[in-house]
Amino acid sequence: MSITATVEQGKIVLPADVPWPSGTVVRIEAVAEQPPTLWETLQDFDGMATDLPSDLAANLDQHLHGHRRS
Repeated sequence: MSITATVEQGKIVLPADVPWPSGTVVRIEAVAEQPPTLWETLQDFDGMATDLPSDLAANLDQHLHGHRRS
């Protein structure tokens, strides 16, 4: 089993849902950096599409594929 924990004031703090009892022997390995979240990866694209139709959500198939409007 592998988990991600944090170091707080010199102690390893496990997530609350990890059921390991006191005395469990573990191997500790530092992780250089966490990969960016999906939001962090895509946030530069937020707000780029400013010329979309106001009914895009309701009529997506029509706008993408030319299907009849609902």
